[in-house]
Amino acid sequence: MDLVNFIKNELNLEAKAIQQAANRIDSNIKKAIELLYNCRGKVVVTGMGKTGIVARKIAATLASTGTTAIFLHAAEGIHGDLGILNKNDVVLAVSNSGNSPELTALIPFFKFMKTPLIALTGNIKSQLARNADVVIDCHVPKDYEPFGLVPTASTTVALAMGDALAVALLRKRDFKAQDFARFHPGGTIGKKLILKVEDLMHSGDKNPIVTANCQMDKVILEMTSKGLGCTSVVDSKQKLIGIVTDGDLRRFLAKGRIDMQANVTTAMTADPLSVKPQQLAVDALNLMEDHKITMLPVVDDNKHPVGMLHMHDLIDSGVVG
Repeated sequence: MDLVNFIKNELNLEAKAIQQAANRIDSNIKKAIELLYNCRGKVVVTGMGKTGIVARKIAATLASTGTTAIFLHAAEGIHGDLGILNKNDVVLAVSNSGNSPELTALIPFFKFMKTPLIALTGNIKSQLARNADVVIDCHVPKDYEPFGLVPTASTTVALAMGDALAVALLRKRDFKAQDFARFHPGGTIGKKLILKVEDLMHSGDKNPIVTANCQMDKVILEMTSKGLGCTSVVDSKQKLIGIVTDGDLRRFLAKGRIDMQANVTTAMTADPLSVKPQQLAVDALNLMEDHKITMLPVVDDNKHPVGMLHMHDLIDSGVVG
């Protein structure tokens, strides 16, 4: 068996299943989005088995993008967990067959609570579909899956449909990257979207600065004492005009310049890139990566250097990762 082509074919088949589901999208999707958007309580996403795992992921994606959502395991629901359901909630049920006994057993309770029910199902004639307020067709031909039984393409379609709903709601709520960061304060995503340059830069006495008339021996002393391997260079008005890095110093020495009384301007890189304190740390990271540098002077609106940012600061803070 050619396993490489086998894997390619499997991926193409699942992609085809998603495309076919996309082609079947109709006005029901608008109804589903309106129900989810106008939900005054929470979205309760439920399912069983493999689709239950997908349902849990959909709930997590909704919750992280501005829609209050939780996962309800259908089997646990019929054994007491239905207490989490309130009258202002909306239920999103995920089931390929639409006839899972554990899930269909919950339908009378949804009806009793007058809870709107959205069905993501591969069987639009199922018991779940017949009792749902909105049905989203996630049908996958049986021959797309091993033995017509193993949930592969069907779970892929359900997951993709759930993601699409979450993204549509994200857009409808005008959800911004900063809002997303609020739900991820402890992770790399949050750090990239919350941390600013001023949170990480070396400032005050830790900020290496020399003047344009400084000699190289004093420059090396400033670079060494501040421990950053660089220093900003300012003019008589304290405006940034250059930077000296370890690399500049090596190039200076490589040219046979061993005169430590030489002026700093003979070794510095003029008009260096810089960032503002209020910029996101991730923007500084992108600037460093694009220009293959490891440090950036931080300047105020008058181009006075108020800090120095090193790549190590971004790594230590978790922005890089």
